[in-house]
Amino acid sequence: MSDVLSAINDVIWSDWLVYLCLATGVYFSIRSRFLQVRHVKGMIEQLFRGEKSASGVSSFQALAMSLSGRVGTGNVAGVATAIAFGGPGALFWMWTVAFLGASTSFVESTLGQMYKTRDPLTGEYRGGPAYYFSRAFAHTKGAGFFKVYGYVFAAVTVLACGVLMPGVQTNSMATAISGAWTIPSWAVAVGSVILLALVVMGGVKRIASVAAFVVPFMAVGYIILALIVVVINAAQLPEILSLVFRSAFGMDSALGAIIGLAVMWGVKRGVYSNEAGQGTGPHAAAAAEVSHPAKQGLVQAFAVYIDTLFVCSATGFLILSTGAYRVFSGGSEDGEVLAEGGLLSATATVGPQYVQTGFDSVFPGVGAAFIAITLVFFCLTTVIAYYYMAETNLRFLLGNSSSRMIPGLRTSRGRASTVALQVAILVAAAYGCVNTAADAWVMGDIGVGLMAWLNIVGILVLQKPAFKALKDFERQQKLGLDPVFDPRPLGITGATFWESYKSADADREKESARV
Repeated sequence: MSDVLSAINDVIWSDWLVYLCLATGVYFSIRSRFLQVRHVKGMIEQLFRGEKSASGVSSFQALAMSLSGRVGTGNVAGVATAIAFGGPGALFWMWTVAFLGASTSFVESTLGQMYKTRDPLTGEYRGGPAYYFSRAFAHTKGAGFFKVYGYVFAAVTVLACGVLMPGVQTNSMATAISGAWTIPSWAVAVGSVILLALVVMGGVKRIASVAAFVVPFMAVGYIILALIVVVINAAQLPEILSLVFRSAFGMDSALGAIIGLAVMWGVKRGVYSNEAGQGTGPHAAAAAEVSHPAKQGLVQAFAVYIDTLFVCSATGFLILSTGAYRVFSGGSEDGEVLAEGGLLSATATVGPQYVQTGFDSVFPGVGAAFIAITLVFFCLTTVIAYYYMAETNLRFLLGNSSSRMIPGLRTSRGRASTVALQVAILVAAAYGCVNTAADAWVMGDIGVGLMAWLNIVGILVLQKPAFKALKDFERQQKLGLDPVFDPRPLGITGATFWESYKSADADREKESARV
């Protein structure tokens, strides 16, 4: 089974997907005139200006929901894996894919907000790639194809987020907990299922509330303590930065031969961590209550920076500054050791142990426990976010039947499907705890890769409405206005929520004038 999964993963994560991620980021950056630089101030301001309502969450809550999916084991074990198999230079390529990917995240998240809909059961906003693929071309000759394309993406997302990806998170968590307190994996599995079940059955509002409380706390706390370790080892920073850049461009004598792997693992783990282009960010973006889609697009672009430039960098510098790393050839721990920092024990395995060892070098006896606790927060909130995305796409697949989901009515097809999804993700989370790390990562990479292929190709076709929205947003800003979106004068079709929203505004204005 492991060989079959690896073969599938090798096909999905071929060089072509790496090139596609980088090239798309370059193209969107140029077309947007590097909005990820020009609008940094606006990104931060929008975090605190967003509104919320009974239907939608605030911009900050949407950001927290998005970060709860982005900030996970990829920021800890994923960085360790990238360095182990791609060398220190992989960290540079993670930065690169984050910087370029911020523009990609803007495009997909703006589209997610633009083509969102109101859930007929809960009244909450729902959206994502499946929605914008099927709605944006609803009035064109290719409507049938893109409707099918939307259904394919939805089905893949249910599979990826509901089955393939949760196990990576819980596997790293179980490994860290076992290393810190020798708690057996099966016990971690039981505890995870109980905690997850309490949240995933509470709906979008509970997910947003949990994420808004937990994510900022865990991310800031982790970054601060990681930076303390780095500052204590500040004398190593010049050499570390030199090593990262030499390794990234094949100029290091020991690591020059694996420049291709540096790019591959940097992009692979970068996308796994920040999810730019994967199609996950638009789900959280669609849940927000904003007056213009571009506002949430900017917020989600900033989420990529937080995830990779802040959290992943903190991990990478911690590992390298303490010498808690080992680089292997061939992308496997069975390969030859090409370089190492000298701190790891001979039995240390690639993953959380790298970070735990690094922390222990500064805070003896505390590192293992701290990383274990951190990963409990990181990983469980990520699995919760996965469930939200899987459920959103399940609702899309069910169509009208989702409106008949009445709690307690066992004969409802929609209700039965939702319960089946909840059971599936809990089983996947539990299985991840007892599965091997190699198989867990391969399954996760397959899920990420499938979503990325479908979403990136799709938004390259569907990019025009996002850039129309950006141009409209910037035009209104120059006039000193708080941008408000109306798709009709922009020639954007299929944004039915915004069309009805503006029509309702017009009716209210007429009524006020009449009175």
